[in-house]
Amino acid sequence: MTFLKRPKLIIIFLLLCIICITLFVYTFLNQTYYTAEDFHIPTIKSKIDANNNGIDDYTDILLGARIDAENHPTYNGKYWDNGYPPSDIGVCTDVIWRAFKNAGYNLRAMIDQDIKASNEQDYHIKTPDSNIDFRRVGNLYVFFHKYAESLTLDISKIEEWQPGDIVVFGSMKHIGIISDKRNKNGEPFLIHNSGQPSREENVLRKLAKKDGITGHFRWDAYKIEDIIILWEEK
Repeated sequence: MTFLKRPKLIIIFLLLCIICITLFVYTFLNQTYYTAEDFHIPTIKSKIDANNNGIDDYTDILLGARIDAENHPTYNGKYWDNGYPPSDIGVCTDVIWRAFKNAGYNLRAMIDQDIKASNEQDYHIKTPDSNIDFRRVGNLYVFFHKYAESLTLDISKIEEWQPGDIVVFGSMKHIGIISDKRNKNGEPFLIHNSGQPSREENVLRKLAKKDGITGHFRWDAYKIEDIIILWEEK
C-alpha cells in the first residue's frame, strides 16, 4: 500500500507540517525587532570606558552579553573549583559577569570585596565562597541595589530601558541584560540564559508577568569609583 492510500499517515504528515509552519511563523514574528531610533528614543552612553577600547561601558556590557548569547553555552549551574565555568557552560548569572568582563570589570572580585566589607550582613551569607557567591542572583541583586542606579520597573516607560541595563526577576530567580533590539511596541529584548534556544529574545513582558521584575539597574562607574576593580588577565 502506497503512502497516498494511508489517510492516517497523510493526516499526521499534514499536522506536522502545520505545526512546523506555525512554530516558524511564531519564532519569526517574535524575533522581528526594531531599534531605539524607530521610536525616537536616544540611546544613553556611559561616561566611562573602563577598558579603554573606545567603546563606552554600557555598550561593552551589551556586547559582552551578546557574545555569551551567540556562544550559546550549555545550561549548567555546576560548582567550579576556580569559580569560572568554561565558556561553553553557564547559567543566567554567568551572562552578567561575562558581560562585565567584556567592559573591563572584575565583578567577582567586587562582590567578594563588598561581602567582606559588609561583614556578610547585607548578603545574608554565613560562609562566603568566592567560587560561587558572584554566580548567585540574590548576591548580584544586593550588589547592584547598593552600587548601581535603580530604575523604573514599568516596562511601558520604554525610553527608560536602555542597552546594557541589568534586570532581576521574581524572588531572585533570574537575571539578564537589556538588548538594543526592541519589539513592535518599543519594549526591549532580553539577553539571558535559561537554557532556551534563542538567548536574545522578546520575553521581557512575558517574564515580568510570570515572575515580576524585582530590580532594574544601570552600572554607572562614574559615581562609584571607590569600589571598582578592573579585570586583569592572568
